[in-house]
Amino acid sequence: MRKRILISDIAKNLGVSVTTVSFILNGKAKEKRISEGLTKRVLEYVKKVGYKPNQLAQSLRTGQSKILGLIVEDISNPFFSNVAKYIERIAYDNGYHIIYCSMDNDETKAKELIQLFYDRQVDGYIITPPENLEDTLSNLIKNNVPLVLFDRYIPQLETNYVVLDNFKGAFEATKHLLADPKNRRIGFVSLYSNQTQMRDRLDGYMSAIDEFQLQAYIKKVKMDENQDSAIDQLYEFISSNKLDAVLFATNYLAIDGLTAVKKYKIKLPRMVAFDDHTLFKLYEPSISVVTQDTSTIANELIHTLLNEIKGKNKELQKIVIPSELLIRDSSTIVEEDLV
Repeated sequence: MRKRILISDIAKNLGVSVTTVSFILNGKAKEKRISEGLTKRVLEYVKKVGYKPNQLAQSLRTGQSKILGLIVEDISNPFFSNVAKYIERIAYDNGYHIIYCSMDNDETKAKELIQLFYDRQVDGYIITPPENLEDTLSNLIKNNVPLVLFDRYIPQLETNYVVLDNFKGAFEATKHLLADPKNRRIGFVSLYSNQTQMRDRLDGYMSAIDEFQLQAYIKKVKMDENQDSAIDQLYEFISSNKLDAVLFATNYLAIDGLTAVKKYKIKLPRMVAFDDHTLFKLYEPSISVVTQDTSTIANELIHTLLNEIKGKNKELQKIVIPSELLIRDSSTIVEEDLV
């Protein structure tokens, strides 16, 4: 690794003062009446030797680290990784870098990560909050730390958020399954969770079921459930209730459902899952999904945060992104049609 070039090295090699070099690098040459010739000579030399300003010193001087913290549920999940990719690109174009990590819906881990970022003086946060994080986020807000919640919000907290229209997504997906008169036993698989996105998806399912005056079939799985146990539970839920169709509240629950179908060699019920996954296009039949426009979500998230940092938001941004039902084979055909 090359030795870091300091302002003092530049000043010594050019035979000028450290103060003069500092003024030029900080765009104050005209204000300090430094000649254009000397300014040009310093800037050309800086470019030639590849001088990079000390990030820590710069942040201490400006009060900004030019770093943003992104804390999501699971960065390996295609939905979160795609959003992170877009956020990173837009942030970089605006002079910021992103540090991102997963908290696995773990309250303790989320608090530790937020404290770590706070100690590193990141300029703002984008967070998918687990349950019981109200006090930690409230302290950030009280300390005027720019913050945007993502994927779910906390009703009792007044803060910026960007979320999907989860109610409408679940409502339309359930009505799509109910459009076929053969489908009257429609199940809903979700998590034991008070998070807003899960509650809204359940409410959307129930609203459609009530509209058709049918019985609801609901299965909830623990967030930290062992996968083998979850697969067995889903098999029991589908088979014992003789379900015609199932709406899965997350893509990983849908994958567990598909695994249960394969493991126990039962007929695949018609199904829709929330959030797309590479597997869903490859599976036969391909899996219908309620999709989220990741580029739009990322754009709203990062620009809301940047505007908050710059003090441009006149009021709290509470943004709800429309969902889209992407119909594939799993919700329109049954296994017998594939034979």
